[in-house]
Amino acid sequence: MFYYLFQYLDKFGFPGAGVFTYVTFRSVAAAITALVVSVLFGKFFINMMQRKKIFENQRKGLTDTAVTVNEEDLKLQQENEAFFNSLSPDEKRLPKSQLEKSKDPFNTSKKLVPTFGGVIIIFAILMSCLFIGKLHNIYLILMIITTLILGTLGFIDDYIKTFKGNKDGLKKWQKLAGQIFLGIVVGMTLRMHPAVVVNETVSTRIEDNKEIVVKSPDVKSTRTTVPFFKNINFNYADLFSWAGNTWKYRLGWIFFMFLTAFIVAAVSNGSNLNDGLDGMAAGNSAIIGLALAVFAYISSNAVMAGHLNLMFVPGSEEVVVFLAAFVGALIGYLWYNSYPAQIFMGDTGSLTIGGIIAVTAIIIHKELLLIILCGMFIFEMIANFDTSLFIKRGKKHRYFKCAPAHDHYRTSYRWFKNRWGDAKVTFKGNGILQHEVKITIRFWIVTILLAALSLMTLKIR
Repeated sequence: MFYYLFQYLDKFGFPGAGVFTYVTFRSVAAAITALVVSVLFGKFFINMMQRKKIFENQRKGLTDTAVTVNEEDLKLQQENEAFFNSLSPDEKRLPKSQLEKSKDPFNTSKKLVPTFGGVIIIFAILMSCLFIGKLHNIYLILMIITTLILGTLGFIDDYIKTFKGNKDGLKKWQKLAGQIFLGIVVGMTLRMHPAVVVNETVSTRIEDNKEIVVKSPDVKSTRTTVPFFKNINFNYADLFSWAGNTWKYRLGWIFFMFLTAFIVAAVSNGSNLNDGLDGMAAGNSAIIGLALAVFAYISSNAVMAGHLNLMFVPGSEEVVVFLAAFVGALIGYLWYNSYPAQIFMGDTGSLTIGGIIAVTAIIIHKELLLIILCGMFIFEMIANFDTSLFIKRGKKHRYFKCAPAHDHYRTSYRWFKNRWGDAKVTFKGNGILQHEVKITIRFWIVTILLAALSLMTLKIR
C-alpha cells in the first residue's frame, strides 16, 4: 500500500518518496512493522485467549484455578511414584533433576498457556506485506498464498485438538494432502505464470567507465543450484533424457511439481516436530529465514548474482521483503514465547513457518541447501523416524531415548529403562538432564552454524 502511495508521490518530487524503490529500505521497514505488529497484537491476542480460557490441551472441567487431571497425567504420576520408591537411600539424596523420569524434570508448568499463537505470526506478516510490499508481484502473492493455506490447515488441526477434545487433530493423510496441494499450486504457478523466469548466467563488463550487465535469455527453468560446486546447476529435466527433448522437459516439470510438494511436506513437518520447547521453533526459523533472505537478495540482484555465479531471478526482491516481515514477526512472537512461554504457536504457526521456508528456497532455486540450512529439522525427523522403527522392531533397540530429538536431552536413561525394560538405547547421555532453555539455545547455536555454512557456499562456488 505505502509502496504505491510513495511511488505516486515520487512523480511530484515529494522529498524522500524515492526510498521506497530500494529493497533494502523496504525490507528493514517490513521487519520493523512485523515486529511491532506482533508485539502489540500478541498482547491483545493472549489476553483474549486467556479470557476465553482457550488453552493448549484443554480438558473438560477446566476452571480458573486448576486443570482436570487426565489419564496420561495420572499414569505418569503413578509411574513417578513407583520409580522413586524403587531408588536406594543414596540415590534418593541425589539432585532430583538427575533422577526425574518424566520429560519435565525441572517441573515447568505448561498448564493454562494459550495456544493458536501462530495467528500472531501470520497476522504480523500479512499486515507488514500489505503496507510495504508490491502486491502485484507474483512471488509475494505466492508467499501470501503459502501462508494462508498452511495457516488454515494448521488452524483446523489446532481447533480439533482444542475444541473437539481430539489430541491427534487432523489425520496424517489430511495434513499431507493439504501440503501436497500447496506444493502442486506452487509448482504449477512457477511453470505457468509468464513473470516467473530466470537468467541462468549473468556476467558484467566495463565499457566507457560503465558496468554493463550481460544476461542469458529469460527462460522457464527446472535447474537448481548445487552447493559447493562451481558452474554446476543441476537440471531436473536431465533425469529424463531418455524420453527425448520434448518429453524430457515435460517430465522434468512434472517431477519438479512433485518434488516441490515433497519439500513443502518435509520442511513443514520438520518445523512442526521442532516446536516443542519455549522459543525453539521460532528462534530456529528466524535464523533460517535471515539466511534465506541473504540468498534471495543476491538472486534478485543481477550484478551480485553474476559475481557469485548464481541464477538471477527477476522480481524475487519481494521475497526479501516477505522474509524480512517473516523474521520480524518471529522475533516479535518470541517476546511472548521465550521461556516461560505465555503462548504456544500450535500447528497454526509451525506448519506455516516450515512451508514458508520451503517455498522460499524453491522460488530462488536453493532447495538443495535446505539439507544444510534445516539440519535441526532433519535431526528432529530422524529421531521421530527412530521411534517408528523402534516400535516396528518389537521395542528392542533405538538410538534416541525418545522423540522429538529435543526431548532426548531432558529424559533420563533411568526413565527409559523403567518404561521399556530390556530395550537398548545407543545414545544414553551422561545422566545429567538439561533445562529446556539450555537445549533451546544450543539448538539455536547449531542452526546459526548451519546458516553460516550455507552462506559460505556462496564463495566456495
